[in-house]
Amino acid sequence: MEIDIYADVVCPWCWIGRRRLDLALASYEGKVTVRQRPFQLDPTPVTEPRPLLTALGEKFGGPGRVGPMVSQVTEIGATIGLDFHFERAIAANTFDAHRLIGWADERGRGAEMVEALHRAHFTDGVDIGSAEVLAAVAAEVGLDGAEARRFLDSEAGVAELTDELAAAHQIGVTSVPTFVFAGKYVVSGAQEPATLLAALAEVERREAADG
Repeated sequence: MEIDIYADVVCPWCWIGRRRLDLALASYEGKVTVRQRPFQLDPTPVTEPRPLLTALGEKFGGPGRVGPMVSQVTEIGATIGLDFHFERAIAANTFDAHRLIGWADERGRGAEMVEALHRAHFTDGVDIGSAEVLAAVAAEVGLDGAEARRFLDSEAGVAELTDELAAAHQIGVTSVPTFVFAGKYVVSGAQEPATLLAALAEVERREAADG
């Protein structure tokens, strides 16, 4: 079964959703191919690094509203082994990060790159909008950092990613994470592992019935 995950690496619920899917798949006996699909929560250029909490405060009505939100995410993440440090995180445009994921996926390191970028953003507090930082993350997952930097400094993958981002909107993806099972069954949000496991079983049943 193919599972497409539409997600952004600066989306905390996407990291949670990806980890919950991994937990569900650990109990699933079927064969699965997971593919990361790009989505940008905010395509606005980020002209200079700034604290994520500041950016979130401006978007959601001040620190008083952001505090409980990030506390809830941090607590939920901790229950499945994710270490969120919003106080360190830097606001970033993720276009180049998505390009890097595609580049890494061609080299068999796509899933590792997604995980490493989430961790770099939410745990380590580095600027994943920076080509230098992205190249360093590539090296962390066992790829050639210098080659990654040359790729990022070129226009390679730009047109393809632009088309993929447009395609996500065309099929109706408006929020992330969004999971698409077998190309047609959609589950939205960072669902619990049990819910995802039930969805896998139901899709398997329907696909078998359709012959």
